[in-house]
Amino acid sequence: MPADKKIKTRKEIQNAYKWDIEAMYQDEDIWENDFTAVREDAKKFVEYSGRLAEGSTVLFSALTDKDAIWQKAEKVYVYARMKKDEDNTNGKYQGMCDRANGLMAETAAQLSFFTPEFLEISEEKVDAFMNEESGLQIYSHYISDLLRQKAHILSKSEENIMAQMSEITSATNTIFSMINNADMKFGMVIDEDGEETELTHGRYSGFMESQDRRVRKEAFTAMYAAYDKQKNTLAATYNYNTKTDIVNARIRKYGSSLLSALDSDKIGQDVYDNLIDAVNDRLPLLHRYMEIRRRLLDIDEVHMYDIYTPLVSDPFGKIKYEQGLEMLKKGLKPLGDEYIANMENGLSSGWIDVYESKGKTSGAYSFGSFDSKPYILLNYQDKLKDVFTIAHEMGHSMHSFYTRKTQPFIYGGHSIFTAEVASTVNECLLMRQLLEESTNKAHKAYLLNMYIEEFRTTLFRQTMFAEFEKLTHETVEVGGVLTQDWLCSEYDALNRKYFGAKVAYDGQIALEWARIPHFYNAFYVYKYATGYSAAVALSEKILEEGEPARLRYIEFLKSGERDYPIELLKEAGVDMSSPAPVLKAMDTFESLIEELEKIV
Repeated sequence: MPADKKIKTRKEIQNAYKWDIEAMYQDEDIWENDFTAVREDAKKFVEYSGRLAEGSTVLFSALTDKDAIWQKAEKVYVYARMKKDEDNTNGKYQGMCDRANGLMAETAAQLSFFTPEFLEISEEKVDAFMNEESGLQIYSHYISDLLRQKAHILSKSEENIMAQMSEITSATNTIFSMINNADMKFGMVIDEDGEETELTHGRYSGFMESQDRRVRKEAFTAMYAAYDKQKNTLAATYNYNTKTDIVNARIRKYGSSLLSALDSDKIGQDVYDNLIDAVNDRLPLLHRYMEIRRRLLDIDEVHMYDIYTPLVSDPFGKIKYEQGLEMLKKGLKPLGDEYIANMENGLSSGWIDVYESKGKTSGAYSFGSFDSKPYILLNYQDKLKDVFTIAHEMGHSMHSFYTRKTQPFIYGGHSIFTAEVASTVNECLLMRQLLEESTNKAHKAYLLNMYIEEFRTTLFRQTMFAEFEKLTHETVEVGGVLTQDWLCSEYDALNRKYFGAKVAYDGQIALEWARIPHFYNAFYVYKYATGYSAAVALSEKILEEGEPARLRYIEFLKSGERDYPIELLKEAGVDMSSPAPVLKAMDTFESLIEELEKIV
């Protein structure tokens, strides 16, 4: 096998293309010290038990100490998790990550008394404390949110049990990750050059975009053959993951696991249901696009291995990483000089881990702790879509950068509901720039197709996933069991509804549920679809309105979790409590289809 067809080991990747994770811990003895300090500080924190109502000073001290413990614990966990993600087969970091998971569960158990005890204090007394201690004002939104969720908070002993069980109840996610990233092998594929190439998660998408239909079919068949061998294990894993969601929701007195998941962001179920309804109403647009796809590919019928390949040949060719960064900087200019300067500083200081290597976690993400760099994991494959992946993950990382510079630790994170807006605004701006500077029909057709695919894979596909999750959880809630037969049958039916009657349904696609990691974080994927809709609206405002919209958007990036997601997005200029942004995004999708039809 040619050397360039083999997956490199971590050591074979140049340091310039690795993240500077050592900036978190230059010596792992310091990690061990922090690990021990978290454990000791968490044990000491228990001394606050029974004292929170003593006075405003005690309450303020408890809140700041709690934040300090979690801030250090987060750093310990993030480092171990990211070192494991570098190579999931590395036993040392498997062990460290497992220990860090255990520490998080242990810490949660030690601190679990805080919320139920705090909620025993009368609201009048809490108000008096807030007036007495000025430092408590920073916690006003946090406190008001705790009071809002009072009906779902358990007793001290029950919260302690729930915290101790968290490591076990999250096991299905870990099990899936190890099967998917460490244990599964997908064999070899004869590529377009007639050479035998190892099939991996990172390479699969490239194969599915091949202009050679034989390559697409071979990769598709090989990928799902591997999942077919694991389908019973993966069905059992997902079944118990779903059961865990439902049991947790019932323990906390929610009417359903969906309501439980939505409540943390104060999102009404109507937002979730409106998304599914709006997308279902416009499914004929997706069916229309599938017919365009059949015609332009000049095939009798579209198979599931035909839905990702570009409709026109790639006129961009290979885009080296450095070239992709220059394209990104140009595309994001509407966000202002300061944004670009901060991003460039990150690019030169080790934010990104660029290339695929043996055992490395597949896909891409932005991650980090409150006081670390906002790191990005990539598996860059020199394609234009990889440039868009950088744009997406850089959106997340810049969101984290601005928030962590502006907000205290308590508000230093992001709801996925808002996080996916920041990532997708970047993609939209990059796409609009490339379309604007497009000088020929081939470039424009390729970009339009790519933009349409973003709508299909985010707004349609993620909503299909959201509908599937709703179905699986509702089934288990009424006593059903998610066997592999049931999962395959229901997924296949849903897939047929979304893609329409004229698409050929290869049996393997019924197993797609088995390879979606996001299903192990329940009711997460709908936020991609809502976030995409919001991002389309905000990016258009930035381009059309200029400075006022840009400034509102930068303020949004700085907002963290200081308010509920719906309210923060309203401040940025889009109301996601209404179905209007989703419907507007669908209108944009239709206009892109019409534009593509005109030039091809």
